[in-house]
Amino acid sequence: MTTQNELRLLPWSGPEGKPCYLSTDDKGGYMSRLADNIEAEQLDTAAMLLEHASNTLDDQNTDPEDLRRLTGELTGILRDVLRVATSRGHLLGMSEPHRF
Repeated sequence: MTTQNELRLLPWSGPEGKPCYLSTDDKGGYMSRLADNIEAEQLDTAAMLLEHASNTLDDQNTDPEDLRRLTGELTGILRDVLRVATSRGHLLGMSEPHRF
């Protein structure tokens, strides 16, 4: 098993938004592969949302309600991408990023 400082931050939250961690030495195991796949999907979604955001912001006729909805979507995906970056940083032996 991995040690406490080698736990993998998973790309989803538990009850009450608390982080979930995986403790295993098997990087090819089911839960590790599941986490890898979910992280890849989150990053793909972020790329698509960024493209959508760019197009929306370029449109001078964008409705304020559409901008509010876009802001909510960007906030959610930014949270996901930050979790992926934090998890991968830990896997690389880097320190946790600063909280703002």
